[in-house]
Amino acid sequence: MRLAVAGATGNIGRLVTAGLKRDGHDVVGVSRALGVDLLTGAGLDDALTGVEAVIDVTNGPATARDEAVRFFGTATGNLLAAGRQAGVRHHVLLSIVGIHDVEGNAHYEGKREQERLVSEGPVPWTIVPATQFHDFAEMVVGWTERDGVATIAPLLVQPIAPADVAAVLIEVATGEPQGRYLDVAGPETQDLVDMARRTLHAHGRDVRLVPTWNALFGPSMAGNVLLPGENARIAPTTFDEWLAAGTGSPSAR
Repeated sequence: MRLAVAGATGNIGRLVTAGLKRDGHDVVGVSRALGVDLLTGAGLDDALTGVEAVIDVTNGPATARDEAVRFFGTATGNLLAAGRQAGVRHHVLLSIVGIHDVEGNAHYEGKREQERLVSEGPVPWTIVPATQFHDFAEMVVGWTERDGVATIAPLLVQPIAPADVAAVLIEVATGEPQGRYLDVAGPETQDLVDMARRTLHAHGRDVRLVPTWNALFGPSMAGNVLLPGENARIAPTTFDEWLAAGTGSPSAR
Protein backbone atom coordinates (compact mmCIF):
# COMPACT_ATOMS: atom_id res chain seq x y z
CA MET A 1 0.00 0.00 0.00
CA ARG A 2 1.26 3.49 -0.85
CA LEU A 3 0.88 5.97 2.02
CA ALA A 4 2.05 9.54 2.62
CA VAL A 5 3.18 10.79 6.02
CA ALA A 6 2.78 14.54 6.49
CA GLY A 7 5.28 15.68 9.08
CA ALA A 8 7.53 12.75 8.20
CA THR A 9 10.69 14.25 9.68
CA GLY A 10 9.19 14.89 13.12
CA ASN A 11 9.37 12.50 16.07
CA ILE A 12 6.05 10.72 15.42
CA GLY A 13 6.47 11.02 11.67
CA ARG A 14 9.79 9.19 11.76
CA LEU A 15 8.31 6.40 13.88
CA VAL A 16 5.28 6.04 11.58
CA THR A 17 7.46 6.04 8.48
CA ALA A 18 9.78 3.40 9.90
CA GLY A 19 6.87 1.22 11.01
CA LEU A 20 5.16 1.38 7.64
CA LYS A 21 8.36 0.45 5.85
CA ARG A 22 8.91 -2.49 8.21
CA ASP A 23 5.44 -3.69 7.27
CA GLY A 24 6.34 -3.55 3.58
CA HIS A 25 4.42 -0.43 2.57
CA ASP A 26 5.53 2.19 0.07
CA VAL A 27 5.95 5.44 2.03
CA VAL A 28 6.12 9.03 0.77
CA GLY A 29 7.50 11.58 3.22
CA VAL A 30 5.86 15.00 3.19
CA SER A 31 7.79 17.86 4.80
CA ARG A 32 9.70 20.95 3.80
CA ALA A 33 12.95 19.12 4.52
CA LEU A 34 11.91 16.60 1.86
CA GLY A 35 10.95 19.23 -0.71
CA VAL A 36 7.20 19.48 -0.03
CA ASP A 37 5.77 22.67 1.48
CA LEU A 38 2.28 22.30 2.97
CA LEU A 39 1.87 26.05 3.42
CA THR A 40 2.44 26.87 -0.25
CA GLY A 41 1.44 23.50 -1.70
CA ALA A 42 4.74 23.25 -3.58
CA GLY A 43 5.50 19.64 -4.46
CA LEU A 44 2.33 18.32 -2.84
CA ASP A 45 0.51 17.12 -5.96
CA ASP A 46 3.51 15.08 -7.07
CA ALA A 47 4.03 13.66 -3.58
CA LEU A 48 0.45 12.34 -3.37
CA THR A 49 0.37 10.73 -6.79
CA GLY A 50 -0.82 7.14 -6.34
CA VAL A 51 -1.19 7.54 -2.57
CA GLU A 52 -4.10 5.64 -0.99
CA ALA A 53 -3.90 7.04 2.54
CA VAL A 54 -2.39 10.10 4.22
CA ILE A 55 -1.29 10.19 7.86
CA ASP A 56 -1.08 13.78 9.10
CA VAL A 57 1.18 14.24 12.13
CA THR A 58 2.26 17.80 11.32
CA ASN A 59 2.96 20.24 14.11
CA GLY A 60 2.95 24.01 14.10
CA PRO A 61 3.47 27.20 16.09
CA ALA A 62 1.71 27.57 19.43
CA THR A 63 2.64 31.11 20.38
CA ALA A 64 -0.50 32.95 19.21
CA ARG A 65 -4.02 31.85 18.34
CA ASP A 66 -4.18 33.50 14.92
CA GLU A 67 -0.81 32.11 13.93
CA ALA A 68 -1.74 28.56 14.99
CA VAL A 69 -5.14 28.67 13.27
CA ARG A 70 -3.58 30.07 10.10
CA PHE A 71 -0.85 27.43 10.02
CA PHE A 72 -3.08 24.42 10.63
CA GLY A 73 -5.84 25.79 8.44
CA THR A 74 -3.58 26.47 5.47
CA ALA A 75 -1.55 23.25 5.72
CA THR A 76 -4.60 21.05 6.24
CA GLY A 77 -6.59 22.76 3.49
CA ASN A 78 -3.77 22.24 1.01
CA LEU A 79 -3.29 18.61 2.07
CA LEU A 80 -7.00 17.82 1.74
CA ALA A 81 -7.32 19.54 -1.65
CA ALA A 82 -4.31 17.71 -3.02
CA GLY A 83 -5.60 14.47 -1.54
CA ARG A 84 -8.96 14.85 -3.26
CA GLN A 85 -7.23 15.62 -6.55
CA ALA A 86 -5.01 12.55 -6.18
CA GLY A 87 -7.86 10.23 -5.24
CA VAL A 88 -6.69 9.58 -1.67
CA ARG A 89 -9.17 7.23 0.02
CA HIS A 90 -8.31 7.81 3.68
CA HIS A 91 -7.04 10.87 5.58
CA VAL A 92 -5.84 10.08 9.12
CA LEU A 93 -5.26 12.98 11.50
CA LEU A 94 -3.41 12.74 14.81
CA SER A 95 -5.13 15.07 17.27
CA ILE A 96 -5.16 15.64 21.04
CA VAL A 97 -7.52 14.46 23.78
CA GLY A 98 -9.36 17.29 25.52
CA ILE A 99 -8.88 20.12 23.02
CA HIS A 100 -12.61 20.84 22.83
CA ASP A 101 -12.81 21.45 26.59
CA VAL A 102 -9.96 23.97 26.89
CA GLU A 103 -10.21 27.63 25.92
CA GLY A 104 -7.37 30.10 25.49
CA ASN A 105 -4.70 27.65 24.33
CA ALA A 106 -3.33 28.74 20.94
CA HIS A 107 -2.16 25.28 19.87
CA TYR A 108 -5.51 23.72 20.75
CA GLU A 109 -7.32 26.42 18.77
CA GLY A 110 -5.25 25.46 15.75
CA LYS A 111 -5.91 21.76 16.26
CA ARG A 112 -9.66 22.40 16.51
CA GLU A 113 -9.55 24.17 13.17
CA GLN A 114 -7.60 21.24 11.74
CA GLU A 115 -10.21 18.77 13.01
CA ARG A 116 -13.01 20.88 11.58
CA LEU A 117 -11.47 20.98 8.13
CA VAL A 118 -10.82 17.23 8.09
CA SER A 119 -14.30 16.30 9.34
CA GLU A 120 -15.98 18.62 6.83
CA GLY A 121 -13.52 17.91 4.02
CA PRO A 122 -13.66 15.98 0.75
CA VAL A 123 -11.60 12.93 1.78
CA PRO A 124 -12.92 10.05 3.94
CA TRP A 125 -11.26 10.45 7.33
CA THR A 126 -10.31 9.17 10.75
CA ILE A 127 -9.31 11.51 13.59
CA VAL A 128 -7.20 9.84 16.30
CA PRO A 129 -7.15 11.86 19.58
CA ALA A 130 -4.15 10.95 21.75
CA THR A 131 -3.04 12.12 25.16
CA GLN A 132 0.27 13.88 25.82
CA PHE A 133 3.40 11.92 24.99
CA HIS A 134 5.81 10.59 27.62
CA ASP A 135 8.38 13.22 26.61
CA PHE A 136 5.94 16.13 27.03
CA ALA A 137 7.12 17.05 30.54
CA GLU A 138 10.72 17.54 29.46
CA MET A 139 9.57 19.55 26.46
CA VAL A 140 7.63 21.94 28.72
CA VAL A 141 10.73 22.41 30.86
CA GLY A 142 12.66 23.27 27.72
CA TRP A 143 10.09 25.93 26.86
CA THR A 144 10.20 27.69 30.24
CA GLU A 145 13.69 27.09 31.69
CA ARG A 146 15.66 30.21 32.52
CA ASP A 147 18.95 30.07 34.44
CA GLY A 148 18.26 26.61 35.82
CA VAL A 149 14.66 27.32 36.87
CA ALA A 150 11.54 26.19 34.99
CA THR A 151 7.86 26.83 35.61
CA ILE A 152 5.49 23.94 35.01
CA ALA A 153 1.77 23.43 35.57
CA PRO A 154 0.64 20.49 37.76
CA LEU A 155 -1.37 18.95 34.94
CA LEU A 156 -3.04 15.58 35.44
CA VAL A 157 -2.27 13.54 32.32
CA GLN A 158 -2.35 9.93 31.12
CA PRO A 159 0.70 9.99 28.87
CA ILE A 160 1.45 7.63 26.02
CA ALA A 161 4.68 6.39 24.46
CA PRO A 162 5.35 7.89 21.01
CA ALA A 163 5.97 4.41 19.58
CA ASP A 164 2.54 3.29 20.79
CA VAL A 165 0.92 6.28 19.06
CA ALA A 166 2.73 5.43 15.83
CA ALA A 167 1.52 1.83 16.00
CA VAL A 168 -2.11 2.92 16.36
CA LEU A 169 -1.81 5.36 13.45
CA ILE A 170 -0.36 2.65 11.21
CA GLU A 171 -3.15 0.26 12.12
CA VAL A 172 -5.83 2.87 11.49
CA ALA A 173 -4.35 4.17 8.22
CA THR A 174 -4.13 0.72 6.67
CA GLY A 175 -7.80 0.09 7.44
CA GLU A 176 -11.05 1.77 6.49
CA PRO A 177 -12.02 5.34 7.51
CA GLN A 178 -13.75 5.40 10.91
CA GLY A 179 -14.63 9.02 11.59
CA ARG A 180 -13.69 10.02 15.13
CA TYR A 181 -11.65 7.25 16.68
CA LEU A 182 -11.48 6.31 20.36
CA ASP A 183 -9.28 8.39 22.65
CA VAL A 184 -5.83 6.78 22.79
CA ALA A 185 -3.86 6.95 26.04
CA GLY A 186 -1.18 5.33 28.12
CA PRO A 187 -1.94 2.95 30.98
CA GLU A 188 -1.43 5.28 33.99
CA THR A 189 -2.28 8.81 35.14
CA GLN A 190 0.65 11.02 36.05
CA ASP A 191 1.35 14.46 37.47
CA LEU A 192 3.30 16.52 34.96
CA VAL A 193 5.57 18.04 37.62
CA ASP A 194 6.55 14.60 38.89
CA MET A 195 7.10 13.40 35.32
CA ALA A 196 9.44 16.34 34.73
CA ARG A 197 11.42 15.65 37.91
CA ARG A 198 11.87 11.99 37.04
CA THR A 199 12.83 12.69 33.42
CA LEU A 200 15.36 15.34 34.40
CA HIS A 201 16.86 13.01 37.01
CA ALA A 202 17.15 10.22 34.44
CA HIS A 203 18.98 12.61 32.11
CA GLY A 204 21.26 13.97 34.83
CA ARG A 205 19.90 17.50 34.53
CA ASP A 206 19.69 19.86 37.51
CA VAL A 207 16.68 22.13 36.99
CA ARG A 208 14.57 23.61 39.81
CA LEU A 209 10.88 23.21 39.00
CA VAL A 210 8.30 25.78 40.08
CA PRO A 211 4.74 24.41 39.89
CA THR A 212 2.32 27.15 38.83
CA TRP A 213 -0.84 27.85 36.84
CA ASN A 214 0.52 31.29 35.89
CA ALA A 215 2.73 30.21 33.01
CA LEU A 216 2.04 28.30 29.80
CA PHE A 217 -1.03 26.41 31.02
CA GLY A 218 -3.86 27.89 33.05
CA PRO A 219 -6.54 26.54 35.39
CA SER A 220 -8.79 25.63 32.43
CA MET A 221 -6.51 22.60 32.00
CA ALA A 222 -6.77 21.49 35.63
CA GLY A 223 -8.58 18.39 36.86
CA ASN A 224 -9.57 15.61 34.48
CA VAL A 225 -9.88 17.71 31.31
CA LEU A 226 -6.82 16.13 29.62
CA LEU A 227 -7.68 12.55 30.59
CA PRO A 228 -9.16 10.11 28.07
CA GLY A 229 -12.82 9.16 27.91
CA GLU A 230 -14.26 6.01 29.48
CA ASN A 231 -14.01 3.89 26.34
CA ALA A 232 -10.42 4.85 25.53
CA ARG A 233 -7.95 2.55 23.85
CA ILE A 234 -5.15 2.00 26.36
CA ALA A 235 -1.65 1.51 24.99
CA PRO A 236 0.72 -0.82 26.87
CA THR A 237 3.91 1.15 27.59
CA THR A 238 4.11 2.79 31.03
CA PHE A 239 6.03 5.97 31.71
CA ASP A 240 8.51 4.05 33.89
CA GLU A 241 9.14 1.51 31.13
CA TRP A 242 9.66 4.25 28.56
CA LEU A 243 11.98 6.19 30.86
CA ALA A 244 14.04 3.08 31.66
CA ALA A 245 14.45 2.35 27.96
CA GLY A 246 15.94 5.77 27.25
CA THR A 247 14.41 8.64 25.29
CA GLY A 248 14.97 10.71 22.20
CA SER A 249 14.15 14.32 21.44
CA PRO A 250 10.93 15.70 22.95
CA SER A 251 7.93 15.87 20.63
CA ALA A 252 5.34 18.61 20.89
CA ARG A 253 1.74 17.96 21.84
